Amino acid sequence: MQYLCLVYVAGAEFDAMSQSELETFQDESMANDDELQRSGHLVMAQALQPAATATTVRVRNGKLSATVGPFAETTEQLAGFVLIEARDLNDAIEVAGRIPMARIGSIEVRTEMDLQQVRDRAAR
Repeated sequence: MQYLCLVYVAGAEFDAMSQSELETFQDESMANDDELQRSGHLVMAQALQPAATATTVRVRNGKLSATVGPFAETTEQLAGFVLIEARDLNDAIEVAGRIPMARIGSIEVRTEMDLQQVRDRAAR
């Protein structure tokens, strides 16, 4: 089963890091991705540009609006994601706990939704 590990981190955590600390963190993240690849857990991993570069899109009453910036003002912002293959939620949680960003931020683990099951239910 696939699980999406959403990586959240407070921008202040990065701002407080020296260039050397930041590079070490990036190296650890890349090494973790390599280990996930070797273990067969990694489907895909990607970092995101800072939340300040986001555009939030909404459609209300048939009208599209695009707002510069993230959806919500929060301390932690979405920094990236890791899509993994895991036996079950416990395995996914263990894998998520090895993501280096978990030490300074948080990792939200979500199970993929089987859209075929949704379609099948709707067809009944």
